[in-house]
Amino acid sequence: MSHRPIKLLLIDSDPIFRLGLRQTLEEFPELQVVAEAETYTSALQILAELAQIDPNQVNLVILEPDNNRSANRQEMGLQLIRQLKNQYPNLPILLLCHILQPGMLIALKAAGVNGYCPKGTPVSELIVAMEQVLQGNSYWVNQTQEFGEWESGKIQRNKDKYQNSLINKLRNNLHGSGTNYIKSSLKEVTTELQIPGLTLLNKAILAGRRRELIAAQWLLNNLFDSLQPQQQPGQNSFIGATELPLPKPDSSIVVRNSTSNPFAPPLLSPRALQATLFASCINKLQFNLQNVTDIPLEIDILREDKKRELLYLLLQKFADSLDELRNSEVETHRLNEIKYILLSDIWQAAIKDFFGKFTIIKTAGIELEIVNILLEDAVIVQTGIINKIPLISELLSYLIFQTELYIDNTSYLPGSEEANEHATMILENMLIHLANAVMQPLLNRLADTEIIKKDYYNRQLISTREIERFRNDLSWKYRWQNYVGEAQKIFESRYELFVFAPRGIAKLFVYAPRNNELTELGGIPLVVTLLLEFRDAATPRLQSLLSFLGNGVVFFLTRIVGRGVGLIVRGVLQGIGSATLPDKKNNRE
Repeated sequence: MSHRPIKLLLIDSDPIFRLGLRQTLEEFPELQVVAEAETYTSALQILAELAQIDPNQVNLVILEPDNNRSANRQEMGLQLIRQLKNQYPNLPILLLCHILQPGMLIALKAAGVNGYCPKGTPVSELIVAMEQVLQGNSYWVNQTQEFGEWESGKIQRNKDKYQNSLINKLRNNLHGSGTNYIKSSLKEVTTELQIPGLTLLNKAILAGRRRELIAAQWLLNNLFDSLQPQQQPGQNSFIGATELPLPKPDSSIVVRNSTSNPFAPPLLSPRALQATLFASCINKLQFNLQNVTDIPLEIDILREDKKRELLYLLLQKFADSLDELRNSEVETHRLNEIKYILLSDIWQAAIKDFFGKFTIIKTAGIELEIVNILLEDAVIVQTGIINKIPLISELLSYLIFQTELYIDNTSYLPGSEEANEHATMILENMLIHLANAVMQPLLNRLADTEIIKKDYYNRQLISTREIERFRNDLSWKYRWQNYVGEAQKIFESRYELFVFAPRGIAKLFVYAPRNNELTELGGIPLVVTLLLEFRDAATPRLQSLLSFLGNGVVFFLTRIVGRGVGLIVRGVLQGIGSATLPDKKNNRE
């Protein structure tokens, strides 16, 4: 790769694709994603702002011109490209999109586009295309039947640079198919293990199958590593339209936890570890997002697509915050100081992007800027939701410094399957709480605004009565949590986590020492803990006493009263029988 850094602007309306591409490209130190945009308008605005700071802030644009594959969308893409070329004639443009028709390719070349790669191109090939375009060359890939094979413009690509022999290709295909099968099966089993309410037998069966899959994965990787030649970083990574690609570990980013433990999991680079966790989270976001717990959540009022969009957005903002922390070279001991400031910044940024920074609504004849109104509740949201999100320091330390993850009274090695599973749980819980924090001020201030209901709400919750019922449920939830629920969890030394399960948003509990919080309780929460302690102390004795009294009452009723009543009834029946049966002796007379 050339020594000249490549500073990218990504333009694509698919947030999953942008996140996956960004995470993959940032594994290479010479690549820097300066900014990303979802729409053409925002892309032009970003470029204008960056040009005022530094004209060389961006030196390459990666663009998706036809996300909807409609004529109108393609025409908009052409207009954007012409406008970009008019305003920034020296800024190269590389298309990364679905396979285009020959006519569209000709139009894009005429508009000034410098190169084109279809989605699905290997990362190594994509980097070559970026380098060539940045150097002033053109790089066009054409996969239509008219041409039949890839072609380049001013240069002849060296295909042998990133190709292996036929035997290596066959081996790679076999290894890839085996690895994909194991990974999919392992992911399925792990997901089933996280479903609350499993029986002990089912848990044992699933846990055994999971251990077998992990062992098979270790054998396959070690056998393959002993046979294959050294590969370039990212050679087997692919840029897809819906999945987050995971950077393949190579010698530059993989070390072992301990030379004395050959079975210790490999340590990926922090960014690769982050990509692994984010990929797992994104895959789970494809599940049903219905709330299946007994606790109402603010995001329950959103439509399924808006709920997923908000969670994607928060994940992306969290990724940006992690990059900022790494660039600032923050020290481990400061994570506890800045964790809630970081979450507050993510919350504010998500509100601006989710509702639109300059969106104005008219209610009661008054024009209101939504974002400014919602941000006025920053203190309430900070104290009521954000400051109560648990295990954030542990998650940040794990992702940035790859420290051991201590959760549920157990310490897990960084990069291990168990550590990643528990880190993903913390991440999912954080995203759900932040999403609730985004929606809370809206429900407090603009809940019954028609334009809001039209654009965001679940159809089952759009009537004024249903909205008020929903708000009342949330209000009672916070009252219960503040006075009873939180005190009970503190006394029981546990955290409540919300996670993404196949059937919807579920909850689970993990052990957490909370003695400091217990000593700070006062008022009603303290009374709650005292009542719980009294119940725990008195219940066994009361049960013994009630059992003794109950046995005595049963004995008295069955042995004494019951036998007495039985004798009386027996005598009555005998008397009735004597009175009704005819006397045989008198009958003979």
